[in-house]
Amino acid sequence: MADDAKDADVVTQSPQAKGAAPQRKRQPAAGKEDAHVSQALRTVYQRAVDEDIPSEMLDLLSKLG
Repeated sequence: MADDAKDADVVTQSPQAKGAAPQRKRQPAAGKEDAHVSQALRTVYQRAVDEDIPSEMLDLLSKLG
């Protein structure tokens, strides 16, 4: 998976700022494929968030409180 490296955060530190926290710069995305994967992940996440909590889980939670 050599392509993963190009999407990773790059840590840099300026030479005049000794002891300062490193700065992170985001490298540009690969393009349409990354956009497609990003949208698919957002869709799956949103569907999971929108799911109803099963009644069995709500029953168990009510017994805890």
